[in-house]
Amino acid sequence: MTMSVSDAVDHRSSIRAFLGSEIPNETIRDLLAKASRSPSGGNVQPWRIYVVNGDSMTRFREFIKNRPLDTPEYDIYPPGLVDPYRTARFNLGEQMYEILGIPREDRDARLHRMAENYNFFGAPAAIFCFFDRSLGSPQWADLGMFLQTFMLLAAEAGLDTCTQEAWSNHHTGVTEFVGAPDNEQLFCGMAIGHRDPDDPVNGLRAERFSVDEFTKWV
Repeated sequence: MTMSVSDAVDHRSSIRAFLGSEIPNETIRDLLAKASRSPSGGNVQPWRIYVVNGDSMTRFREFIKNRPLDTPEYDIYPPGLVDPYRTARFNLGEQMYEILGIPREDRDARLHRMAENYNFFGAPAAIFCFFDRSLGSPQWADLGMFLQTFMLLAAEAGLDTCTQEAWSNHHTGVTEFVGAPDNEQLFCGMAIGHRDPDDPVNGLRAERFSVDEFTKWV
């Protein structure tokens, strides 16, 4: 039975522990082709995708290991993030570390956990999403719609994902490895695979604001 859109939206979450089972390139190609029907203002289609899978994932992990972090080319979060956004972000982090049994004072353990981003949380495949530097914020919105569409299609296909702006901290190495031209900027990576059902971190379900908190009926 095909998963409904509503079920795909409800099922999708940021998975932070993957099984190592392989994902065929043909599966990823099919998802990318379907996701390319995402909305795009003026049909600009700003997404530029680089896939790492199989041998290239093995080579990438070795390549990126022990490389120093970069200064991101964009602010992942505003420097002065205000409430209610700041509290929502803080609470999610605390919920995750509580599930993992990592106390706030254990800075080393938290940093080690953060570094798992750069292993794609064990996922066997991933995409890196770039965009042309000449494009503006409306095209960033198009990029987000493309990524969401891809993730919902992945859920329908029985796969799991995790979008990772954290890769902007390694934009130099990623750009070099995938061979992206100078006019393209890295936006994010996305881990792709099958969730590990036995890892407690995958039980994390982020709280959402209620409709009445983010909606005004005019």
